[in-house]
Amino acid sequence: MTFRFLLGCVLALSACVQPRVSAPVTTGQTIAQITLKPGQQPPAKDGACWDKDTTPAVIETVTEQVVVRDEIRDKAGNITAPASYRTDTHQRMVQDTREVWFRVPCPETMTVSFTASLQRALKARALYLAPVTGQMNAETAEALRRFQAERGLDSPVLSLVAAQELGLLATDISQL
Repeated sequence: MTFRFLLGCVLALSACVQPRVSAPVTTGQTIAQITLKPGQQPPAKDGACWDKDTTPAVIETVTEQVVVRDEIRDKAGNITAPASYRTDTHQRMVQDTREVWFRVPCPETMTVSFTASLQRALKARALYLAPVTGQMNAETAEALRRFQAERGLDSPVLSLVAAQELGLLATDISQL
């Protein structure tokens, strides 16, 4: 009788504890982007909406030690005067600033309820920790940027591919 009583208590208590659920970390698919020349527009298709993000220039600073005077050695090979060096520092452009265009949900799709669903989807992935408001606020934009950065697009603007991956759009984007 004692065993059954303890088993019943354990089962009753376990029903009260909610399991901790964590979403699996996935790398997702790469978000399609196109790079255009400044002022150039993406291809127009009926019903297609685009947005752009400007990627910053990448500048690398290189510091190197340059020998000004070699060391001086005597006949026995001992150093009589050490070498002298100078430090040269210069910068070089690794990547120039560029505009990156990508498909986005059209403005009429971005309703309060859609944005609330976006916040819930990001919250389920532990990227958005603020309350669900349905407003595209700074916290939502930052969570969205982190989600998309893992997929190759470092932008706070919701891409069509990210919306589809988050389960917000059921559209086959290849048809759009």
